Amino acid sequence: MKNMESFLDGFKQNDKLPIRMVSPGFGHLSPEVAQTFGTVHRTPYYFFLFMLDGRSRHNVDLQPFEINNNELLFILPHQIHKLPDAQHGSDYFKIGFDESCLSLLPKQYSFLINPLNNQKISFTASSAGRLRSIFKILLELLSSMDTDPELILAHLNSLLTEINTSYFAADKKPADERLSKYIDFKVFVENNLTDHPSIRLIAEKLAINTNGLYHIVKHYSGLSPKEFITNRLILEARRRLYYAESSSVKELAFELGFNDPEYFSRLFKKVTGKTIVGFFQDLSGN
Repeated sequence: MKNMESFLDGFKQNDKLPIRMVSPGFGHLSPEVAQTFGTVHRTPYYFFLFMLDGRSRHNVDLQPFEINNNELLFILPHQIHKLPDAQHGSDYFKIGFDESCLSLLPKQYSFLINPLNNQKISFTASSAGRLRSIFKILLELLSSMDTDPELILAHLNSLLTEINTSYFAADKKPADERLSKYIDFKVFVENNLTDHPSIRLIAEKLAINTNGLYHIVKHYSGLSPKEFITNRLILEARRRLYYAESSSVKELAFELGFNDPEYFSRLFKKVTGKTIVGFFQDLSGN
């Protein structure tokens, strides 16, 4: 499996921005080049697939997602992405860009934290039409390497704003303070994951009491704060095991902040229902 870290730099479609688009008639790598990257990646950039006509089945962090008409799948940096074995629909847009590109945009987009734990978004006919129009403009802009980056960024901002609105459409108060606190919680956990921060410490950092934090996290994730952190640690363990990024269970445990490898192994089985050996056997198909 080829390293994807430099993919956007090597295959970007603008002289100054690490960004790339693909549609049925645009942007495809040759079969020979595509084959060198394989079908499973730990994606180092943001990736979006918007399906206009057809159906596609992708796997994200070992979970299946079926994408149908007027639906969009988004994948965040460092997630495991398994591409479909068969060619997907007849009409679609795919776009990828990295954190440096995102940092040039004028605002933040809360959906990129995935606070509602749903990486597939459904669009109404009107919002899907607007999204299709923005994608078409971006495709035209990326057809030339020397397009002014400001034009691309302006339409990328429109694209992410449209997606952000649809992501939160089912939530009655997308600007609610509780959602803001939950997003802050997720960001803090991501930035301090291997330090195993206590719930009390997180609550203090977020200027909220532990009971309030519990209800917020439970509302949006269905888990207690402690369960959320544990599940996130085990997800990271599964990612690293999948890519054999650690030489031993002991090394992996220490990398993830566990002082006791045996406790880590027991926790892995409790969360996943499988031992680490069993997890490897499932990966190999044995």
